[in-house]
Amino acid sequence: MEQTPLARLKRGTLSLVSDEELTKKLASGRVLRIKLGVDPTSSDLHLGHSVVLTKLRQFQDLGHTAVLIIGDFTAMVGDPSGRDSTRPTLTAAEVKANAETYKQQAFKILDPAKTELHYNSEWLGPFMHDQLLDTLKRHTVQQVLSREDFKKRITENSPISLLEVMYPLFQGYDSVAVKADVELGGNDQLTNLLMGRKMQADAGQEAQVALTVPLLVGLDGEKKMSKSYGNSIGLNDSPNDMFGKTMRVNDELMLDYYTLLTDADLDAVKAEHPMKAKKALARLLVAKYHGQAAGDAALAYFESTFSKKEQPTELTEKSVGRNLPLSKIIAEVTGSSGSEARRLVEQGGVQIDGVKVTKDGPVADKASFTLKVGKHKFFKISQ
Repeated sequence: MEQTPLARLKRGTLSLVSDEELTKKLASGRVLRIKLGVDPTSSDLHLGHSVVLTKLRQFQDLGHTAVLIIGDFTAMVGDPSGRDSTRPTLTAAEVKANAETYKQQAFKILDPAKTELHYNSEWLGPFMHDQLLDTLKRHTVQQVLSREDFKKRITENSPISLLEVMYPLFQGYDSVAVKADVELGGNDQLTNLLMGRKMQADAGQEAQVALTVPLLVGLDGEKKMSKSYGNSIGLNDSPNDMFGKTMRVNDELMLDYYTLLTDADLDAVKAEHPMKAKKALARLLVAKYHGQAAGDAALAYFESTFSKKEQPTELTEKSVGRNLPLSKIIAEVTGSSGSEARRLVEQGGVQIDGVKVTKDGPVADKASFTLKVGKHKFFKISQ
């Protein structure tokens, strides 16, 4: 069924402040400025990050301008949203390096020709010098501390830095600086988005619409997708890895993935057999980030390797040092951490020449062997 532009934009949204204002802005015929602020606190993006980027792309496809703000200033402050402790402080060099990687991955989704890119240090430096004191007079401590994350941390006697208290003001001023018509964010960002509305009104601007999307649940089926939780699907994952990980998505979550990550007809998805629908989802996601040919090849690889229990005929060859612990070999050839590799061994997710191995240690008796890591990674190891 063909969706109206408004229905497409509202698909998968959690909060919209307000529906009437968005309808009015869309009907105005203006090219709207759709703001998304991101703090480059990590170098790797995953499908969880892509939810809000996909929503931003939908606005672009309707002819509007994406205003992508890289929070090089706010990343060094630390967004308290959804946190039960203060974020680790990043250096300027770390923020700069992460920002470059973030841009490269974000433009896998966004149209660069319809994207306006800013760094919020452009205006937050002068803001700190010229307008901070006047802004602080206009907002109350109660207003900021009413946030659920702050209330929880106060109850638990967990520290809240003064910089964290000021974070919503910085994000709100971003909206003033770029004259945003709409701001997007995850559902943990609503308080910050509403602060932007208030600060725009104080500045004599028309208040932005605040639109939030859910946080994508990861492969464990419980926590939000995060690399630190080991439950993520990275935008830079290889086609076969991305396909294989998508096949691990819980059947109960599959419709959420379709809703938040694709434009597929949800009624058709519901009518499909779960396994067929999941393969279609995996193929769709691989094609989105690696191209249609890669999507087709990843499906064929999965069918032959997993559905038919065949080992790939061509293995990735890796040479490693002698007498290394198995976990060290796995970390070296897959790029995972040592702790992730050890956990995989202990959980029975590793095979050597087709035999499951559950104890870490050197593979001293083999000059070469076939290594299977997880369900979809095969290597020919020589040492």
